[in-house]
Amino acid sequence: MQLHELTTSQGVTKARRIGRGGKRGKTSGKGHKGQKSRAGHKIRPAERDIIKRIPKRRGYGKNRARTVNTARVKPIAVNLAVLETACEAGDRIDPKTLVAKGVVRGARGRAPEVKILGVGTLTKKLTIAHCSLSASARAAIEKAGGTVLS
Repeated sequence: MQLHELTTSQGVTKARRIGRGGKRGKTSGKGHKGQKSRAGHKIRPAERDIIKRIPKRRGYGKNRARTVNTARVKPIAVNLAVLETACEAGDRIDPKTLVAKGVVRGARGRAPEVKILGVGTLTKKLTIAHCSLSASARAAIEKAGGTVLS
C-alpha cells in the first residue's frame, strides 16, 4: 500500500453554504428576519428549562447568592457508636477532646462545632459539654448514667 492509495471509509462532506446565489437565494430557507434567521444565532434556554435539566439546581430561586447563608457553620456529626469505641467511662467529652482523640478534625486551628447523634448504643458514663445533641442521643446518654452540660 502506498500513500497515494489511501482513501477514507466515508467521503469528506462539506457543509453546504447557503445564501450565495443559485437555487438557495433570498432568505435561503431561513424564513424572514428575526433572531433565528441570523448567522451564528444562539438562543439561550429559559432559566426554568435550565433548572429542570439540572436537578441539583432545583429550589435555588432567582438569586442564590441572596438566599443562601454561607456564614452558617454546619456541625460535624458524631455517632454514639464512635464515642463508645473512642472514649472511656467517666470521660468529659467536648470538641477539643474529640479533636485530641482523632474523632473529628480541627479547622483553622479551632475545634469545630459538634453534634452528637443517637446512632449506636452507649454503655459508658460520659459527661458531654459544648456539643449539640439530638433527642435520641440525649436520652441514650442519660440512660447510661451520663450527664449533659450546656
